[in-house]
Amino acid sequence: MFSKRTDWKLTPNRFTEVQRELLKSGATILDLTLSNPTRAELSYEKNEILAALPNPLALDYDPQPKGLRSAREAVAAYYREQHATALNPENLTLTTSTSEGYCYIFRLLCNPRDEILVPKPSYPLFELLADLQDVRLVPYLLIYDHGWQMDLQSLHKAASERTRAIVLVHPNNPTGSYVSDGERAALNDLCSQRKLALIVDEVFLDYALDGSPRATFAANQRALTFTLSGLSKISALPQMKLAWIAISGQQTQLTAAQERLEIISDTFLSMNAPIQLAAPVLLAQRHSIQSQLLVRISANLQELDDQLNEQKICQRLTVEGGWYVVLRVPATQTDEDLVIEILRETSVLVHPGHFYDFAGEGYLVLSLITPPGTFRAGIQRVLELLCCK
Repeated sequence: MFSKRTDWKLTPNRFTEVQRELLKSGATILDLTLSNPTRAELSYEKNEILAALPNPLALDYDPQPKGLRSAREAVAAYYREQHATALNPENLTLTTSTSEGYCYIFRLLCNPRDEILVPKPSYPLFELLADLQDVRLVPYLLIYDHGWQMDLQSLHKAASERTRAIVLVHPNNPTGSYVSDGERAALNDLCSQRKLALIVDEVFLDYALDGSPRATFAANQRALTFTLSGLSKISALPQMKLAWIAISGQQTQLTAAQERLEIISDTFLSMNAPIQLAAPVLLAQRHSIQSQLLVRISANLQELDDQLNEQKICQRLTVEGGWYVVLRVPATQTDEDLVIEILRETSVLVHPGHFYDFAGEGYLVLSLITPPGTFRAGIQRVLELLCCK
């Protein structure tokens, strides 16, 4: 009855089962995997946000496939103010989420079983999105040597006749590594040679830990480039459901991509009017929320370093930006077994590396936007357990 593309394993994994058992028993779990900023004890400008939503213009139905011009102009203003990058609003297409944006782009570029190159390790959502769009994912490696870098040799080897695009996450989730200038040049060269597109996820772009702005791909001209971002991370408002695709590249490819993407968008018309009309106000929330998050991330990272300095068996890997950090731990068992043991013994929730497709065992992934008290207590419990093993 059902399609093969939805033939997923639907039973909960062991990790989820243990969480449910503990919660049912009444245990209090310290969650070091927090990804929802609205639950991170941040201070939002509530009155401004709520006042922007009841706009009388929302009663008029104005079906613009790319999204309302006023909302696209607000996104263009964000790039101009935050990244000193001039974008034409006509090169922007609004979507309800970056996930929807990926689906549009996969449909635009790929026939069934065509290939998209994706980084490994990286965010686990790609596999589900590819399944739903009948696209095959082929990994290329990120390697760690005093910092993360692309294995460009593995990238070239991964490309085949069926490859249509390369996905970049800038900075990567969960490694927190930005695409370097040298890597950007090499990627543009490869795309020019093989007639490939770039799909660049920049949701964490603004969260550079050293405070130094990183260049966006949204104006990349050397290859056909689809840059994805949205309110979810920029303004820490995932519930407001506003994201976008910025298209750039040489004019002939750019025009062809825009025309086709507009038909795809027109077919779904998924964006709702109240959020589009509120876009200028919602994007402006970044000014207060990003500063709070960067202070939180820096403080938690310092706390982690202070506690790690008291022992010798665990270390954190270099992180340049984003909301997460990778902890390297002794690989004495599978990461799944380890996080289950941590959960049972300490009531602390951390993610195993295999959730993000790390190549081997011995990696834990922690959220740096966790409230400081929870983070401090959780790290202490985890390290005490690991040091006693």
